[in-house]
Amino acid sequence: MSSADDLTFTHLPHPHPTSPEKRAAMMADPAFGRVATDHMVMIRYKEGKGWYDAQVMPRGPLTLDPSAAVLHYAQEIFEGMKAFRTNEDGIAIFRPEANARRFQKSAERMAMPVLPEKLFIEAVDQFVKADADWVPEGESSSLYIRPFMFANDAFLGVKPASEYIFLVIGAPVGAYFSNGAVTVWVSETYTRAAPGGTGAAKCGGNYAGSLLAQAEAKEHGCDQVVFLDAVKHRFVEEMGGMNVFFVFEDGSIATPPLTGTILPGITRDSVLTIAREQGLTVREEPYAIDQWLEDAKSGRLTEAFACGTAAAISPIGAVKTSAGEVKIGSGTGAGQVTGALRTALLGTQRGRVADTHGWVHRVV
Repeated sequence: MSSADDLTFTHLPHPHPTSPEKRAAMMADPAFGRVATDHMVMIRYKEGKGWYDAQVMPRGPLTLDPSAAVLHYAQEIFEGMKAFRTNEDGIAIFRPEANARRFQKSAERMAMPVLPEKLFIEAVDQFVKADADWVPEGESSSLYIRPFMFANDAFLGVKPASEYIFLVIGAPVGAYFSNGAVTVWVSETYTRAAPGGTGAAKCGGNYAGSLLAQAEAKEHGCDQVVFLDAVKHRFVEEMGGMNVFFVFEDGSIATPPLTGTILPGITRDSVLTIAREQGLTVREEPYAIDQWLEDAKSGRLTEAFACGTAAAISPIGAVKTSAGEVKIGSGTGAGQVTGALRTALLGTQRGRVADTHGWVHRVV
């Protein structure tokens, strides 16, 4: 079997790269994930051969056999990352090694080959360098990066595939939420994950299973859905695509614990670290939905926010159930604690705040 450390990336020239004028127009106000950059990175895997054929190439369609395993048994995982313009006029990525390690954990859970951390980061770096002109300026703008892997082995038996494709694509994006504080809907019908399931893996099936609940949230005028635990259907777990935090009147913050049913968010972990450094009392503990509603009504809960790669840190202004809607704090925007955490996080990513943890990975 070949060693992944021996791989070198072949660069295939783009026959028709996007002109600067057209690129500027496409990046002026992009819908999230709708504007494609010029390039993609591809690496193949075959059982007995290992990782091979690493290429930086023009972005284009893929050809799959109709019996490709991903189409039938959903062996697929992905990550979400961002490349930022920094104050030093460079381009950086936030904590790519954490994404690489989570990608490995997801692969293990889905019976897929593990991509070495070094190769994952190199693939992302190669992509960003190829499409550096697509990294936008602006405080709320970035290049969203999507590394993903799927089974392309052609067969119809129920077993792990023996061939896989790893890809990196990207899209320039602005703010994920554009209307300030978001309103969330508590799903009383659907659950996201169960003990022993794939809740801690970043796999497409988890998100497919959340779409109906998200549609239900939209029907009730909400921006996002919140899922409760699958056993007691009482404790808050996470939102449709991000983790959730709570801020209390004593200045402490809390978030649901990682018990195998919640995705271990990299932004979540960063927020916990920053909060402790800011002197806040931090708890990772179960939080029941009835307690959330009661605390919001009494004023004990002063702020709540969602966090994730796409959303960064976004304030939650209200929570809605079939019984009605309850505002959190003023219900209009980020509170003092949420704002301070967001400023510190974005400041670190953009190079305005000292990176004391080695989180910022400079690409160019």
